[in-house]
Amino acid sequence: MLWSALLGSIPGTGPVVTMPRQTDPDDDNETDQALADHLDMDIGQAETDTDALQALVSDLDGDVSPLVSSVLETLVATIGDLHERVTELEADLEQTHEVATTAVGDAATNDHRLDDLEAQQETTRDVAKSAIAKAQQLEADADQQEDAEQLPEGIEPSTSPLDFFANCRQSKVKAMFVERSNRQNTYRAISIAKRWPEFATKRTDGSGVFMTKADLQTALTAELGKEPHRQTIKRVWETLVDIGGDDVVEKTRQVGRDQTQTDILAMDMATAEGLLEKRYIGLDLLENSDHKAATGGVTPVVVESTP
Repeated sequence: MLWSALLGSIPGTGPVVTMPRQTDPDDDNETDQALADHLDMDIGQAETDTDALQALVSDLDGDVSPLVSSVLETLVATIGDLHERVTELEADLEQTHEVATTAVGDAATNDHRLDDLEAQQETTRDVAKSAIAKAQQLEADADQQEDAEQLPEGIEPSTSPLDFFANCRQSKVKAMFVERSNRQNTYRAISIAKRWPEFATKRTDGSGVFMTKADLQTALTAELGKEPHRQTIKRVWETLVDIGGDDVVEKTRQVGRDQTQTDILAMDMATAEGLLEKRYIGLDLLENSDHKAATGGVTPVVVESTP
């Protein structure tokens, strides 16, 4: 717009173009393009050549008044300064982008390292717990060899085969029942009992939990990754009763008079929470223990002695 107003008064450049008071971008573009065509300039290029503009102003020297010449030179200098500023801003933008990209990469790396550290911490804690438990077991064996039921100090005895196997390392329990003796339903019963927070129902007073056959079916579906056969549900239910001993009580539940009775397996809260304690991880308590669980017996080494 300013170029149009100034150059319109320059001899040899044609009449002044009168612009409307209100224009839109298309009008401005058409006017600027007309002026560029008249001066044989290309305004579609990426950036204006300030040297070419300066040469044009120099060529006009003598044909325009000193004031106009001064204004044109000022405009050319301003354009040059703006180009330099744009270049600086583009460089700053590129640097900012690189910094942001680096920050995102560092954040992802830190997250990965944090996951690794958490995994290492869990492993270290497990190893330490195992070492302490084994040391206590050796001490107990040395001091009281005649008492086969003695456990390391601070380790509570189990109350049932279910409680015992639930507190051992599950990879070893699986090897015992699945890989060595082909008793998958026993292993499934132990695994599902430990998943009571997901599938069992807590009593309203918080005193215990219970599981229906429908709950057991849902838990088995999650455990197996597919819908279990009805015979599998029946056998796992019976296995829970067998290895649960006094910890698992089979009973019926009826909400209202109009409701039919429902079979449930119930545990008190202390028993249920005890299944999750991992008390025997690190202790060598699974030797010759599988044949005892087959008949519902309890491994002597983890059962509190009675007079």
